[in-house]
Formats: sequence, structure tokens, C-alpha cells
Amino acid sequence: METRAMAPLTIRSENAADIEHIHEINRAAFETPAEAKLVDRLRTAADPFLSLVAELDGVVVGHILFTPVRLENSDELNLLGLAPMAIAPPHQNQGIGSALVEAGLAQCQKLGVGAVVVLGHPDYYPRFGFQAAAKFGIRCEYDVPDEAFMLCEMQAGYLLGHTGEIHYHPAFNEL
Repeated sequence: METRAMAPLTIRSENAADIEHIHEINRAAFETPAEAKLVDRLRTAADPFLSLVAELDGVVVGHILFTPVRLENSDELNLLGLAPMAIAPPHQNQGIGSALVEAGLAQCQKLGVGAVVVLGHPDYYPRFGFQAAAKFGIRCEYDVPDEAFMLCEMQAGYLLGHTGEIHYHPAFNEL
């Protein structure tokens, strides 16, 4: 998959040559190396694993990851969690994160994902269609504010009749 978001920014699937760059971007973007280590663990443990990079003039400057999550008592649902997303500090606030989220959600749609959840900034993610998960009767396994745990239905009405707690891949518990 390759999508031009804005010249010369390219959004594409990660490849083996990107792994070290992805690790360094996550280390630089967060206060601790925990997210970088999480991405490394999920790469080998999660299936499916949707990992996209943003490349600016041939240099990887951003990364977004989607991995499976499970809604209790609803194992048949096809759900992914967006986490983490990281942009190299010198390239933040330039629309690269937005381009990654849009491309990632488009890829989720193509893959037949029913809904995507995110634990993030309530002022940022709604522009992409995310709403408070609590409106759907869905909560996070972690103790987080309701407004920070959001979901985006990729298929209208996909979660109708489904409520409960979302569980992330066990690697998230190692953070």
C-alpha cells in the first residue's frame, strides 16, 4: 500500500529496513522507551499487525500501529486498537500524524475491520470519526477517563448490541 498524503510525504507499510527507524522514532516521541519496546514486542506477537510509516524525502519520520483488541463476550468481532502513533519531534505538528491516521483507517476499512479503538487526546481523534466509547457501552480495561477512550466504527452499526470491556494484547500490560 502506498498513498501520497502531501508531496513529498509518502505513507506506506513498514518493511524490515524500517524497524530500527521505527524504534528510534518511538523512543524520541515518548518520555520513556516503553512504547518503542512495545512496538518491537507486538511486531512478533500480534496478528494481524498493521504498521505504517510516514516517509518524508525518503526518511522515515512517523509511525502508526494497529493491533487486535478483544471486546469481552464478543470474540467474533474484528476490532483493532490504534497504539502507538509517533512522529519524530522535529516533524510534529505538520500534519504527518493526521496523514498516518487517515491512511491507517483507510487500510483498516479495506481489511474489513469493524471498529478501531484508541486511547488518546479527545480533542484530536474526533476529527477522524472517533467518538467516546462509553456512548456505545464500551469501556477500556485500563482506568482512563471516558473521554480519552474512543472508537470509530468502520462499518455503521457494527457494535450494535455489543457492550463491555475492551482488552488489549497482553504486551500492553508490560508497559
